[in-house]
Amino acid sequence: MSDMDPIVGNWYRDLESQGCFEVVAFDEDARTVEIQYQEGEVEEIELDAWYDMVLEGIDTPDDWNGAFDDLNGEDLGYSDADTRRSREDPLGEVD
Repeated sequence: MSDMDPIVGNWYRDLESQGCFEVVAFDEDARTVEIQYQEGEVEEIELDAWYDMVLEGIDTPDDWNGAFDDLNGEDLGYSDADTRRSREDPLGEVD
């Protein structure tokens, strides 16, 4: 059983499954914790289930963005011109 509180932005390893994840949201009123696994899958768990897990706090994994490896600017709706323009004029002002 875990005595660690869920802290948004912190990374944990489930010692039973060896899965690594980050806490991305915590709703005290609903008593839910939203986590995102290193591979990208998002899951919402009940707070009681959180405290039933066997966890250890870990540093942010080097390859935490592995779920986004296949993305490029075009996938996000950006073009080379958009990124070039944002570097040249970060406020997006039009002449």
